[in-house]
Amino acid sequence: MNLDKIFKNNQDWIQGKLAIDSDFFHKLGRGQSPELLYIGCSDSRVTAEEIMGMGPGEVFVHRNIANMVIGTDLNVMSVVNYAVEHLEVNHIVVCGHYACGGVNAAMKSADLGILNPWLRNIRDVYRLHKEELNALKDEEKKYDRLVELNVQEQCINLIKTATVQKAYKKRGLKVHGWVMDVHSGRLIDLKIDFEGILKNIMEIYHLE
Repeated sequence: MNLDKIFKNNQDWIQGKLAIDSDFFHKLGRGQSPELLYIGCSDSRVTAEEIMGMGPGEVFVHRNIANMVIGTDLNVMSVVNYAVEHLEVNHIVVCGHYACGGVNAAMKSADLGILNPWLRNIRDVYRLHKEELNALKDEEKKYDRLVELNVQEQCINLIKTATVQKAYKKRGLKVHGWVMDVHSGRLIDLKIDFEGILKNIMEIYHLE
């Protein structure tokens, strides 16, 4: 890859923005007020703003391998705290995608070194849903279903947090689970039952 091309692309992007709005970057420099926190996968095929048709300043983004929300991961927890308490976003989206390399790796028993503790969290999702997953004989369907279940479990992990619980009570913040189909580009809403999940876990995870 010729990195000079990136800087040429950047100049073209700047000129394109200025052609539409000569004040674009002045406005951008004033700060950000996104309505949505997007937690997605680091996969190079799934670019957050582009797949949603959003622009700079409209989405707060965190990405990691397999779109995980792990309570002991200070990176993602700091992002959630900042987005919810300081930027006051009203929606959090966990977005997975079919053909996810992280989920695929977690389905195998190979020793992957430093990735092992990270992938163990996905394997825990498999363990929680092994009856449903093992009933699927088609490996591709099993793979896709684990992608969906992983998104669901990461949404639950978000709902367990005091930060999300307080924002829900204060201003009605919602958590959503989506999957991108990389074969078509389509976003699929998994229709996460936010209120139902919250009600079911409050006996143990009531932190607000």
